[in-house]
Amino acid sequence: MFGNFDFDVISRSWVYLFQTGMSFTLELTGLSMVGGIILGTVLALMRLSGSRALSLIATSYVNLVRSIPLVLVIFWFYFLMPYIGAWVIGAAEPVKVGAFSSALITFIMFEAAYYCEIMRSGIQSIPRGQVWAGQALGMNYRQTMANIVLPQAFRNMIPVLLTQTIVLFQDVSLVYVLSIPDFVGAASKVAQRDGRLVEMYSFVAVVYFIMCFSLSVLVKRLHKRVAIIR
Repeated sequence: MFGNFDFDVISRSWVYLFQTGMSFTLELTGLSMVGGIILGTVLALMRLSGSRALSLIATSYVNLVRSIPLVLVIFWFYFLMPYIGAWVIGAAEPVKVGAFSSALITFIMFEAAYYCEIMRSGIQSIPRGQVWAGQALGMNYRQTMANIVLPQAFRNMIPVLLTQTIVLFQDVSLVYVLSIPDFVGAASKVAQRDGRLVEMYSFVAVVYFIMCFSLSVLVKRLHKRVAIIR
């Protein structure tokens, strides 16, 4: 089976794959994680707020996004964002958004729906008594959330947030459909150039497995260290 397997094509191209492809993948993953957590936190607070209008808007957004395939959202944003941007600023011509910016906005808005549910569960895991204690000390809602609830909730949520980030890292490979040179896209270019699809895609699969499995093990160990014993 491996008699014709060309390991030399991997040794010739691995530097390019990691410098160009993996660096892009990690950059997009990191920025999307930060943006997704921030937007997800806002959505979670909206869902838990006393305002029915805010709660309805956030709930509708989360349910809508989680019901649409990610690859479809990627296509929508990539092709529609120039026209949406032109409509927002009143320009006559489509705005040049760029593949990276379009992908970044897509992943932030898509992953925010999943981070929102994680944040909401983490916030609800904090006993209501602590909220009442904060209010008894004269804190308002914002101060109670910032100083009492969210710090504990984040500690509880760290393993789940990191697990979702691993899923995000895998999902970033979908930008390949836009011909963006992520890790999969870079490997595809080498594979098409040298006619070695089996070798390159096998190498990509091994790299993803090693990285995701290693990160999963670290998340499990981290969970044991940061878990709050009640």
